[in-house]
Amino acid sequence: MDGWPLTQAEAAKRLGVTRPRMNDLQRGRIDKFSLDALTILAIEAGLVVEWRIRKPAT
Repeated sequence: MDGWPLTQAEAAKRLGVTRPRMNDLQRGRIDKFSLDALTILAIEAGLVVEWRIRKPAT
């Protein structure tokens, strides 16, 4: 979104969220979003979402 030539309000509209939610997203407050919401936002932003599940390093 940083490369988009849009205002915060325009970007929020494009992603289907409110401007305050857009502000949270841009400030990195991802703890305020569910994993589903972040996935949907990434897809709406034109990103490819890839999940990898693996065992932790020991």
